Amino acid sequence: MKIKPGFVKLILAILPLITFSCGDKYYTEADFKKVLKVDSHFHIDSDKGISETQAAEDNMVLITINVDHARAEDIQQQLDLALNSVKKYPGRVFYEPTFWFDTTAWGTNQWSSNVISELDKDIAEGAIGVKVWKNIGMTVRDRNGKFIMIDDPGLKPVFDHIISRNLPVTGHLGEPKNCWMPLEKMTISGDRNYFTENPQYHMFLHPEYPSYEDQINARDHLLELHPDMKFIGCHLGSLEYDVDEISKRLDKFPNMAVDMAARICHLQYQTVADREKIRNFCIKYQDRLLYGTDLSDGWAKDPEELAEILHNTWLADWKYFVSDEEMQTGQFEGKYRGLKLPAEVVDKIFHGNAIKWYNLNIR
Repeated sequence: MKIKPGFVKLILAILPLITFSCGDKYYTEADFKKVLKVDSHFHIDSDKGISETQAAEDNMVLITINVDHARAEDIQQQLDLALNSVKKYPGRVFYEPTFWFDTTAWGTNQWSSNVISELDKDIAEGAIGVKVWKNIGMTVRDRNGKFIMIDDPGLKPVFDHIISRNLPVTGHLGEPKNCWMPLEKMTISGDRNYFTENPQYHMFLHPEYPSYEDQINARDHLLELHPDMKFIGCHLGSLEYDVDEISKRLDKFPNMAVDMAARICHLQYQTVADREKIRNFCIKYQDRLLYGTDLSDGWAKDPEELAEILHNTWLADWKYFVSDEEMQTGQFEGKYRGLKLPAEVVDKIFHGNAIKWYNLNIR
């Protein structure tokens, strides 16, 4: 029988689709503990080992991230707890230090030399990156009272040094856009709660401070100044309100990724209106999204309560990405369906990207 050329063309056209469909695989809730996962944005603030034990139970690796709360003693305490955990749980806990933004010598070479010296000590202990926090742009000021932004030339030697050590920078810069809105107009209840309890960071109350656009523009300018720097934008890069805005940055800055810490609820909020848009976003940028929670264990007095909260949070997030069940959250009104992403996408979001971007040696 003679095969017509048109039929051959049709088969060649649909063959990739058939192959993809046959090879497609999805996880279920039952796979939760079977699959390796990395919480790429965690805060170990205790030496009791509760978080590490629960993480092991749930097949979760932890990256504990230090934060500059404006006190050198606080940073040292975080560092001590991180190193203690890393040594107790090698290959299952990793850490990212920060540096104390002491403005005493700001504007001199001595300032950057001091920071670099401290970071080199941290790197020698096994640091997998360096964290910069929202105090840069929102609280620290120079001697003239001007806010120091993340793209300030005074920070360039520090970023150049981090790049020379082939480490990524993880940046929580700015805040969710809700931060610049009155409480009653915020889209997420968690944001309302946080800014009610922390009015010093509720920028709607401080119009004299740098704007949301100032924060984002400074971060983007930093990436323009350092195109070779690997940069992980915390909290969906503070662009959580619109995946289109995240997409613009990921398209523009090929060395930028984002973690989802404390912002999955914002993806869920957008899922209510357009599930396929959020699903397609996750698939398109599957190599640039890192799972994370921003959970901390320092508050807990009841070990069982902490373990339950950790497990339930990790499991609920897993279900959102792997199932197509109808769900609800206390963060906002409305129902949404899980994204049911292909297993290969889930693997990247939940562990592959963290391993790649942070060069993790997991055991």
